[in-house]
Amino acid sequence: MRDISRRGLLGWGMGAAAALGGVAGCSAEAVPERHDQAAKAVERAKAKPIGDGSTADAGPQPHQPPEPERLEPGQKPPQFVIFSWDGAGEVGNGLFPRFRKLAQDHGARMTFFLSGVYLLPESKKRLYKPPNNPVGASDIGYLTDEHVRATLTNLREAWLEGHEVGTHFNGHFCSGEGSVGKWDGDDWESEIEQAVSFVTEWRTNTGFTDLDPLPFDYRKELVGARTPCLLGQENLLPTAAKLGWRYDASSPGGTQVWPSKKHGLWDLPLQQIPFPGHSFEVLSMDYNILANQSKNTTRGPSVHYPHWRQQATDAYLAGFERAYETNRAPFFVGNHFEEWNGGIYMDAVEEAIKRIADDRHKDVRLVSFRQFVDWLDAQDPAVLSGLRRLEVGEKWHARAAG
Repeated sequence: MRDISRRGLLGWGMGAAAALGGVAGCSAEAVPERHDQAAKAVERAKAKPIGDGSTADAGPQPHQPPEPERLEPGQKPPQFVIFSWDGAGEVGNGLFPRFRKLAQDHGARMTFFLSGVYLLPESKKRLYKPPNNPVGASDIGYLTDEHVRATLTNLREAWLEGHEVGTHFNGHFCSGEGSVGKWDGDDWESEIEQAVSFVTEWRTNTGFTDLDPLPFDYRKELVGARTPCLLGQENLLPTAAKLGWRYDASSPGGTQVWPSKKHGLWDLPLQQIPFPGHSFEVLSMDYNILANQSKNTTRGPSVHYPHWRQQATDAYLAGFERAYETNRAPFFVGNHFEEWNGGIYMDAVEEAIKRIADDRHKDVRLVSFRQFVDWLDAQDPAVLSGLRRLEVGEKWHARAAG
């Protein structure tokens, strides 16, 4: 995942990348400090091991918002903001704990779309049988045993802090005959089952006996995903619906409007947002901003880093402000735990979160995708239909929610 060519510009050529560049009752409580040792001991005692003990049923997830309440007709909706992370592996750069701490500081919840192979040691890679690709193949490689351990630790703590663990599937195939864009429903079903198995059987696969289990039943926890390179949603959705998933965040090129459903799942696309200094808009993901700055490299000339960092920050804030000041559509941002172009996109995301969480912005909800769809499902369909009539940048008005 270190080289831009391995992502293939998220499945688009540079021309396409440039073109894309062309509530009440749901407030987030303050996230407490990490559990002390006594609290962890109690939690371990309550947890019921599942399978080989890789996971455990620890009861309801802590630090969740109150039960969502319905908007009244004519009531202005909250501004939902969802930051999500593709891959969600801790590779020794400290980015996973950095953003967990940032979320903790600002009462935020996030979604971590885990790549299942990040819990599978490379020595066991032949356990992975990717559809239409060689056994053991993975375009994002495998983590070292040390990094698998760090990823497990961070996933465990993230869930206990109230964050969501979704899936980014496994091998991240974006080109050629084995691309996820060409997979059928059976291929997706196989890929999902393998992703689940890597999460629920990591103890057997790694041999680690000194780590606590992940404190959730992943088959119940898993209710949404983002596909590699934002490809293959059409054939994924019927399978996802059959599995009882509730949303999908794989659509490319969405706009800042209120979402609707596809195949019975909430369709929550990355969005086109203003790109300062350009006449076109850019997709709300760090990688796409990079693709319009340093083009075909993740290590552009460092002389540009200060400008690019500010441009990325301003793009995120422009997308947020446009929604917040107009139709209050939810704002989605996708990220990777990567130090591309000197880590400027991580700095930009951090600054954006701090600014969005500022006290000057009233009624902002920094939530996970799962928490957001909980709110959506609690709403009057007629009220949501009214909100969907508001266009990008159209000022919210009471008639929309009437």
